[in-house]
Amino acid sequence: MATAPTKTLRFAGLGVLLTTLAGCATVPMSRLASPGSASPSDPNVVKTKVPHKAATHAPAVVKVGECPVPAIDHARAGHAVDTSDKKYSNLWNRIRAGLRLPRMEGPRVARYEQWFANNPQYVENMLQRANLYLYQIVQDVSKRNMPMEIALLPAIESAYSPDAYSRSAAIGLWQFEPSTGRLWGLKSNWWYNGERDIIASTNAALDFLQSLHNQFHSWDLALAAYNAGQGTVEAAIAHNEALGLGTHYRDLRLPLQTEHYVPKLMAFVNIVRDPAKYGLTLRAIPNSPYFVRVNTGSQVDLSVIARLANMSLKQLYAINPGFTHWATAPNGPHTILVPVATKAALIEGLSQLPPQDRMQWARHRVVPGDTLYGISREYGVSIAAIRSTNHLYGDLLHVGQNLLIPMAGRRLVVSRHPAARTEVALARSGPQRVKIIHRVRPGDTLWSIAERYRVYVTQLERWNVLNAHDVLRLGQRILIWASPAMVPSAMAKTRVTE
Repeated sequence: MATAPTKTLRFAGLGVLLTTLAGCATVPMSRLASPGSASPSDPNVVKTKVPHKAATHAPAVVKVGECPVPAIDHARAGHAVDTSDKKYSNLWNRIRAGLRLPRMEGPRVARYEQWFANNPQYVENMLQRANLYLYQIVQDVSKRNMPMEIALLPAIESAYSPDAYSRSAAIGLWQFEPSTGRLWGLKSNWWYNGERDIIASTNAALDFLQSLHNQFHSWDLALAAYNAGQGTVEAAIAHNEALGLGTHYRDLRLPLQTEHYVPKLMAFVNIVRDPAKYGLTLRAIPNSPYFVRVNTGSQVDLSVIARLANMSLKQLYAINPGFTHWATAPNGPHTILVPVATKAALIEGLSQLPPQDRMQWARHRVVPGDTLYGISREYGVSIAAIRSTNHLYGDLLHVGQNLLIPMAGRRLVVSRHPAARTEVALARSGPQRVKIIHRVRPGDTLWSIAERYRVYVTQLERWNVLNAHDVLRLGQRILIWASPAMVPSAMAKTRVTE
């Protein structure tokens, strides 16, 4: 996880992350197939990050806690390998060619290697998610001449899930905490969260890691600092210097999470280097971009983009997880990522799209005399919809206030799910509304639940006293006031309405 210089970052690696993935991370669409979301528990999982002064050559073996592990030869690790050419059709081969950190062995590494080997479905699910993002990450790492081990770090941070959350509110592929994200230029507002944006968060994480490496002249210390925070490592170095002890990664007394963090990463690196050795197979990933950026020119409803690009809203959201609402931001930037194969169709569709059809939301600026009742009549939407969308808890409006109006055609067409998975309770909820209690299952997010029941995320937040950063727990009950069409037909016949 990326933490501020003086704070210890919360670990979102294999242990904590397994719970996160099961409970709150949506499993994105991939080039291969939709992966399962359940994953087994990880033993002794911990992580941290550390800063350090210039590191000299380390001896042949590094001791991580009580466990001896071969040291990273920083001089050797600094030699660049050109991985930018197209001679690799399989992205995994390109990654292998760019692995520069010396192999690490020892009890901790062996334990995590065994864990990965014993959980092939977890690895398969994780790498199916990685299919969407890994080429872009590899490209960015290659441009900076960084070791390809860095491109594998999201496997430890988030299992390549941009929807991964930690209890300390760290978010996204690179697990940025909000304060650290702001420090490294990630923006966040009502429409957008840069910590979840694939390209923005990757650039910020690589900036951060490069800064740490420039400070400590050591990738193992840079990685430790990324996990635990610079302050934690600086304090450990200062302590050892005061005692006349060494200041290499192997010498420092660090939090247990940090002492496991680098071995865990190096265990996964060993898996990637030689998967057959561990009884695993890594499906080929094309060494070519999966998505491309398209300029939309102005604010556009995401469902309109999905229709023009001939893809599902779920697929669109999987590569644009930075959007927190149903449209791009009104003040830009007006860009969106779409699969390469759909770029031409989207550009052509946008060029022919009438301005009035770009948005199925409307913005209303309050003028003297406006009331919620009058606005609801003007736009043909309910007062409740206006309140929930704009987080209003009464009838008071202010002149000049901007309201977001969900238009009548805004409902999303989504796939139906078996009724057996949802507990339905019928109750009075206004005209043609029924109460549904949805129990959270692996892969659920507020976005996916809202899409499934054709409601808004803001409504879910209000009905359940939640916010977009809250972690959903397996089995958690989510209250939904839904259209009768979303209730199984047998139950819908007995619904109660006012």
